Amino acid sequence: MNLRNLASPIWIYRGWYYFRQGYSTYLTFLLGYVSTLVTVYYLAVQNMPPLLSIFPRFVPFAILATVLGVPLAVVIGWMHMKRSRLFSSEQDVSVEANPYNYKLTPGIMKEAWAPTMLMQLKLLHKLSETKGLLTDSEKAEVAELERKMATLVEGGYLGSPKRALNF
Repeated sequence: MNLRNLASPIWIYRGWYYFRQGYSTYLTFLLGYVSTLVTVYYLAVQNMPPLLSIFPRFVPFAILATVLGVPLAVVIGWMHMKRSRLFSSEQDVSVEANPYNYKLTPGIMKEAWAPTMLMQLKLLHKLSETKGLLTDSEKAEVAELERKMATLVEGGYLGSPKRALNF
């Protein structure tokens, strides 16, 4: 990381994102899992004599809960992703809110592919014009496509995301 990067607050935002991902995905998951096992065992199992006779110690209870709970969680996760409309709805919201669905992504798309596509469109337009192959409505469509591609290449947006763009 150079001094120029330190002067920009972008590293703070990236650090915040990485922190949230690591904390929510890994740390709280492990703490929550262990906390749930401990809470269930010491508040529920130890206060129910029939269960206490089956699980007199915490470790066998934790092992059985893990052996049964992990496959159950996998099945529930699979059903969430593949068998319900919940995941597709989540993705719809994510796509609508993603600003890069309305502009070119930085890097190869903005620097190489889109300018190449725009140039090809312009050249094909010229060639079609000189050969007289386009109707008036097709000319208007091509001109509109050229305008849209030029807007994207210049860093502009097409359409508008469902949330404010502040970057």
